[in-house]
Amino acid sequence: MKKNVYIIFLLILFAFLDCKRHNSEENLQIIQQNNDSFIKGVDISYLPEIETYPITFYNLQNQPEDMLTTLKNAGVNTIRVRLWKNPSNAHSGFEEVKAFAQRIKAKNMKVWLTVHYSDTWADPAHQIIPQIWQNTPLNALKDSIYAYTRKIMTEIKPEIIQIGNEINSGFVHPLGSISNLNNFKSLLLSGIQAVRNTEPSTKIMLHFAGLGNDADWFFEQIATLDYDYIGLSYYPLWHGKDLMALSNTLVMLKNKYQKEVLIAETSYPFTFLWNDWTNNVIGLDNQIIDTYSATPTGQKSYLLRIKEICKTGQASGFCYWGGEWVAFKGNQSQVGSSWENQALYNFENKALPVLEVFKN
Repeated sequence: MKKNVYIIFLLILFAFLDCKRHNSEENLQIIQQNNDSFIKGVDISYLPEIETYPITFYNLQNQPEDMLTTLKNAGVNTIRVRLWKNPSNAHSGFEEVKAFAQRIKAKNMKVWLTVHYSDTWADPAHQIIPQIWQNTPLNALKDSIYAYTRKIMTEIKPEIIQIGNEINSGFVHPLGSISNLNNFKSLLLSGIQAVRNTEPSTKIMLHFAGLGNDADWFFEQIATLDYDYIGLSYYPLWHGKDLMALSNTLVMLKNKYQKEVLIAETSYPFTFLWNDWTNNVIGLDNQIIDTYSATPTGQKSYLLRIKEICKTGQASGFCYWGGEWVAFKGNQSQVGSSWENQALYNFENKALPVLEVFKN
C-alpha cells in the first residue's frame, strides 16, 4: 500500500515539474518577445484603404488571415504608418491612422509613424507644405508644427516618430528648405520639442534617403538636434547596388554621430510581371542586384542579407516598405499599384517566403 502511495506521489510530482517547465518556457518566450529590441518592421500604410475592397489575404499556410495577424506570427514587431495632414480622400489622414494604430497596439506591436507634414507624399523631390499652413510666417509655422505634433503624441502615442519623411531637401517648403538651414533646424526643433514635452519615451527619427557622403553631410548639418534614430532609405534602383556601401554607411553614421541607425525603407521584387495596368517602378534586370533574382527566392535572399548587414553593423533594425501594396483595385485598373511586384504577397494575395526572414 505504501509503495502504491509512493508511486502516485512521484507521478504527481513529475506532472507538476513538467507543467512548471512548460510554463517557464512559455514565460521565457513571452519575455524574449517583449524584449525584442531589434526592429523588424513593415510599412503597410495602404492597408486601411485596401480593406475597403473585397480583398482576402492568405498566410504562408495558404489560409485566409488578417494581414496584421500574419505579420505578427511571422515575427514582425513594428508597423510603420505614414500620416498626411489633410489628404484629399482621408486615407492616411489623422483619424484613419489613429484607428489603425490602435489595432496595431492591440497586436502588441510597436507603432512607427512617419509624419510627412504634407497633405500628400513627401520625399527628396517633394516637400509640399500643407494647404492650411501655406503663406504662414516662420514663427506661426513653428507653432503649428508644435501643436500638430503634440496632438499626434497625445492621441496616437507612437513608439517611434519621424519628424518628416526623407527630408534630404528639408520639409514644409519653402520656409523649411535645407537651403535655409536655420529655418529648417528651427522647424525640426518644434516637432522634436513637442515629442519630448508630451511622450519623452517615444523615439525620434530623422530620415534621409541615400548613403555615403551625402548622408554624412546631411547629418552633420543637424548634429546639434536632440533625436534618437538615424533612418535611411535604401533601394538599389536609386541608391546603388553596392551592399558594402550600405553596411559602411550604417557603421560610419552610428560611430560618428553616436545614434542608433535603422534602414527605414527597403524592398525588392519577387517578379518582373504585373497584375494591373499601372506601370511598375521596377521591371528590368539592370534595376536590381545581379546576385538576387526577381523571384520569391531572390526577394527572400535580398532581405535576409539586409537583416545580416543590420546585425553585423549593430544597426537597430530594418523596415520593408510597401509590403501590402498589391493590385487591390483589380487587375484591369489603370490607377493601381506600381509596387505590386515588390509586395510581401504574390498576385493571388498569398504571403511570400520573404516573411520567414522576420523570424529571430
